[in-house]
Amino acid sequence: MPPPPLIGLTTYLAHAQWGEWDLPAAVLPAAYTDCVRAAGGRTVLLPPDATSAAADVVGRLDAIVLTGGEDLDPALYGAVPHPRTGPPVRERDAWERAVLAAGLARGLPVLGVCRGMQLMNVHAGGTLVQHLPDRVGHHGHNPYRGHFCAHAVTSVPGTRIGSLLPGTRQVATHHHQAVDRLGAGLVVAARAADGTVEALESTRHRFAVGVQWHPEMGADAPVIEALVAAATLAAAAERTAGAGPKEHTARSSPGGIFPTQVS
Repeated sequence: MPPPPLIGLTTYLAHAQWGEWDLPAAVLPAAYTDCVRAAGGRTVLLPPDATSAAADVVGRLDAIVLTGGEDLDPALYGAVPHPRTGPPVRERDAWERAVLAAGLARGLPVLGVCRGMQLMNVHAGGTLVQHLPDRVGHHGHNPYRGHFCAHAVTSVPGTRIGSLLPGTRQVATHHHQAVDRLGAGLVVAARAADGTVEALESTRHRFAVGVQWHPEMGADAPVIEALVAAATLAAAAERTAGAGPKEHTARSSPGGIFPTQVS
């Protein structure tokens, strides 16, 4: 029986406290790993590293989750920082762009969550709304610091998200930024009632999906299950093709909408 697919999850690099320790740490909420394991995958954490290491690391994976976290550096999309935009975390930005580019070049399934979806859009040439209340006139997407809230999203029929989560449902959310101009080769897959883009997906890759909400915290397991299923199929196809050890091979990709260069 083949092993479960190996899913790489990007992480924060932050100062953290646990037990008697107070040190820099690579951290990620356990809900991410819990939900991937529940869907049948195995997980490995991908803390920020040199961008030159991305291809080697990604070559050992079956799928990637770009997780939530800090605001992206507005310089990545040619904008001046808004007063409410958090300080840039350039090491993480550069690393995750490199991981994303390497994953798409190999044809790996990719899921972007919150910040991860925004990264996918920016990497494709799109832009962000830096402080969403300025655009929509309310704080419903992020009403309380340090807490998820629920709001409704409606999926777009004919998209992958539309098939996984048809109609309107409540999702767990916590974000003050959002997609503004859509990147090349991406389509909107869900919106909130105020028009905010809540999901997007690639039209040129087999599985490259982003959700603005947090599926690891809510009842929308089909998104995680679909990622693990796509990773399982991709790994099986590679084995059938006799590709050999992952670290010595590369998957082909059906064209690319994302540039392979990273800053």
